[in-house]
Amino acid sequence: MTGREALLGAFDRLFDAAARKLNLTCTAEERAEAKEQFANRFDAALAVAAKVEVPELPAAVVESMEGAIAQLSPAELAGVIASVPLAQQTQEMMRAIAFQQAEQRLLEHFALQADDRYGGN
Repeated sequence: MTGREALLGAFDRLFDAAARKLNLTCTAEERAEAKEQFANRFDAALAVAAKVEVPELPAAVVESMEGAIAQLSPAELAGVIASVPLAQQTQEMMRAIAFQQAEQRLLEHFALQADDRYGGN
């Protein structure tokens, strides 16, 4: 089984645990949409995981994650939900900052390589 399959399988169990915690009933379509959104959000990581053969995630590990969901207080749950869009925005900001820093380093590199033998700046 690939790492991608293992992670998507774990998502199914964790989604069920979260739905129980929230007292939600979801249709098959809603569940599939949630899984697709997860796959889209973590596409890069899942693409890497797809290249790796792994055993199924140990049941104890998934059970521990399910337990963590069950232990969330309402305030913690609200914090987790609020953090998702902020995490996405923060990731975009970090990409922009990294790109700007790379541009700056490239400009500095070229400036240091400039030929100043004939009175250049």
